Amino acid sequence: MLTSKQRAYLRGIASTYETIFQIGKGGVTEAMCKDIDAAITKRELIKLRVLENSGYTAREAAEQIAEFIGADVVQVIGSKFVLFRRNEKEPVIENIPKAK
Repeated sequence: MLTSKQRAYLRGIASTYETIFQIGKGGVTEAMCKDIDAAITKRELIKLRVLENSGYTAREAAEQIAEFIGADVVQVIGSKFVLFRRNEKEPVIENIPKAK
C-alpha cells in the first residue's frame, strides 16, 4: 500500500511516461496481464490506457490488473492509469519516500 507522499512522487515521474499498453474491446485477458507483469517487473512504473470500445472504465481495468499482478494503482485520470510494483532485486526508481 502506498502512502500519499509516495503516490505523489510516483505521479510526478509517471507524468512524463508514454502509455505502453491499451485495453480494447478484448478486455483484460490473462495473456495481457502476463505481458503487463513482465513490463512492470522491468520498469516498476507503467502507464496504461483504456480505449472507448472497451467494456471497462479505467478504474475497473486498473483494479483488476493490479490485483492480478500484485501491483498498486498510483493514479487514474480519464482513460489512463498508472501502476507501480517495486522490483526488490533490481530497483529502477530511486528516492521513493519511506512509509512510516
